[in-house]
Amino acid sequence: MKDTYRHRGLRRQLIEQIRQRGIRDERVLSAIQRVPRHFFLEKAFEEWAYQDRAFPIGKQQTISQPYTVAYQTELLEVEPREKVLEIGTGSGYQAAILAVLGARVYTVERQELLFQRAGQLLQQLGLGGVRTYFRDGTKGLPEFAPFERIIVTAGSPEIPEQLKTQLKVGGKMVVPVGTPDGQRMYRITRLAEDHYAEETFARFRFVPFLGGLSREEPSS
Repeated sequence: MKDTYRHRGLRRQLIEQIRQRGIRDERVLSAIQRVPRHFFLEKAFEEWAYQDRAFPIGKQQTISQPYTVAYQTELLEVEPREKVLEIGTGSGYQAAILAVLGARVYTVERQELLFQRAGQLLQQLGLGGVRTYFRDGTKGLPEFAPFERIIVTAGSPEIPEQLKTQLKVGGKMVVPVGTPDGQRMYRITRLAEDHYAEETFARFRFVPFLGGLSREEPSS
């Protein structure tokens, strides 16, 4: 895997596009500059890696467009050393951005193939501190709760109650909520044991938030 001068130049152009769309957190923009997005795409899409577009990564899943990654990450307001739960590892790109920001990342993926690929890639990139789990994301990781931050990278039909309870008091969860045709971004803050605040933001379109596990069939 090579990260060339050209790749870095394309990332700088991408960051300017994202900044023009309203992303202001320089820490988030710096993290996007540091993480080579083309490493997380299939070879066929490498040429377009620094366009502000989502691309398929297999198993009917996508790597989110960079603006969406930046938007969710900015809303999350993550600080170094905070414990972050990510629901939906996918390619591993969002987990890498969080890790570069200094978070302690616990990431869950229900598709076994994506779980395996992302785990291997994160190790190769020296991000072995990201903990990857092949689990049903709707249940979170209660054994490691509470988390200071939770980010959901799939569209949920409603605010996931089971994940809310895994937030630390003072913690925040960013999750897209709505129908498969489109969701509104929510930020949930846990103010007290049984008291939460909800904020709503822009509309997006994510793949559906599904439960259960999808295992790979053993090759014959």
